[in-house]
Amino acid sequence: MEKYVLAIDQGTTSTRAIVFDKDQKVIKVAQKEITNFFPQPGWVEQDANEIWLSTLAVIAQIFDGYEIKPEQIVSVGITNQRETTVVWDKKTGLPVYHAIVWQSRQTSDIVNKLKEEGHEPFIKEKTGLVLDPYFSASKIKWIRDNVKGVKENPDLLFGTIDTFLLWKFTCGEVHATDVTNASRTLLFNIHTLNWDKELLDLFEIPETMLPEIKDTSGVFGYIDPRHFFNQSVPITAMVGDQQAALFGESCFEKSNVKNTYGTGGFILINTGDEAIISKYGLLSTVAWKIKDEVKYALEGSIFVSGSLIQWLRDEMKFFMEAKDSEELARSVKDSGGVIVVPAFTGLGAPYWNDKCKGAIFGLTRGTSRGHLARACIEAMAYQSKDLIKVMEEDLQEKIGFIKVDGGASVNKLLVQFQSDILEIPVVKPLVAESTALGAARLSGLAVDFYKSEDFKDDEVEHYEPQMDHEEVQKLYGRWQAAVKATQEF
Repeated sequence: MEKYVLAIDQGTTSTRAIVFDKDQKVIKVAQKEITNFFPQPGWVEQDANEIWLSTLAVIAQIFDGYEIKPEQIVSVGITNQRETTVVWDKKTGLPVYHAIVWQSRQTSDIVNKLKEEGHEPFIKEKTGLVLDPYFSASKIKWIRDNVKGVKENPDLLFGTIDTFLLWKFTCGEVHATDVTNASRTLLFNIHTLNWDKELLDLFEIPETMLPEIKDTSGVFGYIDPRHFFNQSVPITAMVGDQQAALFGESCFEKSNVKNTYGTGGFILINTGDEAIISKYGLLSTVAWKIKDEVKYALEGSIFVSGSLIQWLRDEMKFFMEAKDSEELARSVKDSGGVIVVPAFTGLGAPYWNDKCKGAIFGLTRGTSRGHLARACIEAMAYQSKDLIKVMEEDLQEKIGFIKVDGGASVNKLLVQFQSDILEIPVVKPLVAESTALGAARLSGLAVDFYKSEDFKDDEVEHYEPQMDHEEVQKLYGRWQAAVKATQEF
């Protein structure tokens, strides 16, 4: 009987389950969308119970039809949207409030007060992160400060989504996370690889709420048979989605770079054994820990990337399916001078401006839906160039090429424009499941289903820059002017 690894990819807009075989090929995929709530402008929340139920639902879909049986799964890897914060009661298993999503800006007042008090340099040195509502610590504090009865309850636990799912899968037996997710909380010292007491005191968070920190690849616990069709299966990897994509894209060597176009956009470069503290607003983060090996990455975070296409689909009604965006954008030869700055939840790296809002520049009477669609696609590439430029400054080296993945990477217009505007080659794997593949690889490693020498690049598509340098400079100059105007508005 053939054996498989199951990856659970719990993202911002959907939960997915993907089965991989011994050759790291995708055998089956199941997906279920989840609801995002927007109670106030800039706030983004989710129902953690819905996330849990969606996870059970996609597992059920995998085994529907019986071509894959539960006993064929040797291990499970979990990869997840990072920073999203859940606080729940360990006696009831119920969250005390909605999960506060990584995109949410509802903790801005907490963060601004800490900045005014001068805490940011100290925090950045310990965590590798900037002081921003993006990360988990201010979200935990907001729940403790604003939800009645929380501060008085000694039975509350905190977790990012990986931790919450692990706790539910093990019926409350295991409360743990891995170093990659811990490194996104603003409570974790990336040099000592432990929770930091000074940071816990600063955010007024009791250590009893926090999960145990484990390696990225290894046995976390066993799924209770009631949740997995009477099978007890080990969970042997937990990893933040962007670090999972780095591993899935085979960026194992120092200076390897990947760019994921997900709900947000994330560029990570492997910095090897060194945690580099950025001078330009990038984040230093743990890439993975496997036994005694710790790898770090430098990361640039874009808050709105693929969700810009969702906005065109769901709010503007430009097309029925996201994949139709490319056809609409190709209906015009260029953006007609339109620039879209998608600062729907502020701007991430390298700007870190949580106050500005999205803007559209260059509209004329002749502007069509095609021009706007093309400008949105181009905005994804411009934001990536912003990050690559400062990454090169931090590292004092030129990046020779990048790898791309994520849902929007199927858009050939986007990937070609990305190569053009960066003026370097872009490489895209033919299998777009890099995040899930990373989780599957890390899980399979822990049970000897995979060996590290098995991890080679799949067949890839190559994109070479085709635009002349003067045109690149002109277009990128207009983008920079638009971003400056957006922040000044």
